Amino acid sequence: MGLREARRLGLLEAAGRGEVTNVQVAHALRLSVRQVRRLRRRLERGGAGALIHGNRGRASDRRLGPKVRERVQALLLDPEAQLNDTHVADLLREEGWTVSADTIRRIRLELGLPTRQRHRPRKHRRRRERHPRVGSLVLVDGSPFRWLAPDQPEYTLVGALDDATGALLSLVFRPEEDLHGYVQVFRDVFTSHGLPVTIYGDRTGILRRNDRHWSIDEQLEGRQRSPQGGRILEDLGVGYIPAQSPQAKGRIERVWRTLQDRFVQELRLRRIATLAAAEAFLPPFIQRFNRRFARPARDPASAWRRPPRALDHLLACCYRRVVRNDNVVTLSGRWLQIPPGPGQRSYQGCTVEVRELLDGRLRAVFDHRIIAEAAAPSGGFTLIPRGAHWRERRRPDELKPIDVPPPPAPRFPDAPASRPPNRPRWRPDDRHPYKRLGHPEALDGHNPNRTRTKSLRS
Repeated sequence: MGLREARRLGLLEAAGRGEVTNVQVAHALRLSVRQVRRLRRRLERGGAGALIHGNRGRASDRRLGPKVRERVQALLLDPEAQLNDTHVADLLREEGWTVSADTIRRIRLELGLPTRQRHRPRKHRRRRERHPRVGSLVLVDGSPFRWLAPDQPEYTLVGALDDATGALLSLVFRPEEDLHGYVQVFRDVFTSHGLPVTIYGDRTGILRRNDRHWSIDEQLEGRQRSPQGGRILEDLGVGYIPAQSPQAKGRIERVWRTLQDRFVQELRLRRIATLAAAEAFLPPFIQRFNRRFARPARDPASAWRRPPRALDHLLACCYRRVVRNDNVVTLSGRWLQIPPGPGQRSYQGCTVEVRELLDGRLRAVFDHRIIAEAAAPSGGFTLIPRGAHWRERRRPDELKPIDVPPPPAPRFPDAPASRPPNRPRWRPDDRHPYKRLGHPEALDGHNPNRTRTKSLRS
């Protein structure tokens, strides 16, 4: 008998003795008066055991059959398969038995089996407050998605978001997340708003180094040299913070979720299915998005800085090249002719800095002066890191062994074998003439020159 039945028994016995009325018992048990009368008659006929529910102790009509339970236990106890609960339910469904994953989980717990995949507890995270000033922190990221239509190829939308206001600063379509897309976003943000204090992004290899390789020059400098994207930010004096998890940059991740809903639906509403039309629709969409979702910053002051005049010169990949004898420097199949310097001087053998700009132009810089420039190539151009990139470097323990061919056969097989390398060197004994000439005491007082002359005459 449980606690509820015991309480009912006490009140019903008190009502039988006339201590309380049926109305008071019904109010205490939250039952109707008619139900109290039924319980009193049941108590008088069957005693205290009649108050227990009749289904208690009976097996459920929906219980698993013995064959199904044995099959579930056989699948769970298989030492080689080690199936999870959902997988077991799917296999049973294929065999014609419908069993839920929760039922299989209860059977697994009865058998004392652990879960197939251990679920770690969620890591505690804390909300990061927005920066007070606009331009103090800018979030950048890329989102691959089928933006145009389900049958269109997948594009990556690279964008920038202001942390203080939540306003979109720039959006650029790219075939994939690459250096060209980030530099385009930087150019749009820097020219339209200014230079931010810090940029917050993920641990992409485009903007930071993720390898453990240190060259000799980097060891002497005490730091790893940044890739081309990170070097551009360093030249402009903009800091970069890599996020340790997607949740750390959750603001721009939530913006991508909103864009994958609203932006895609507006493109389909306007029947936009080409990349050129979608790029033309981006500026008005960004304005309407900011009017709807942007909020004012806590501090009205601005943290934007004025960009330098030669911004296009700094938004470029930089390489060091040695000028050839014909005053030409090359970069990935392209060459740049350097004109003569002051006084018809030649730059042969000099180390110059070759910059590849965002539009494809090449510039040669020597002693902080632009000494040559080449036009952009015809057709489309994509800014990519060229030359011996840091990704291609490997530590000595990561180098693959090289198959060395066996030595050629000797030309004269019958020739005697050469002296083994560990054969002891021959040294003359004390009776050798050269030893005697070198040791006058071994000649018993005779003149060595006379002895040598005599020996030669004989």
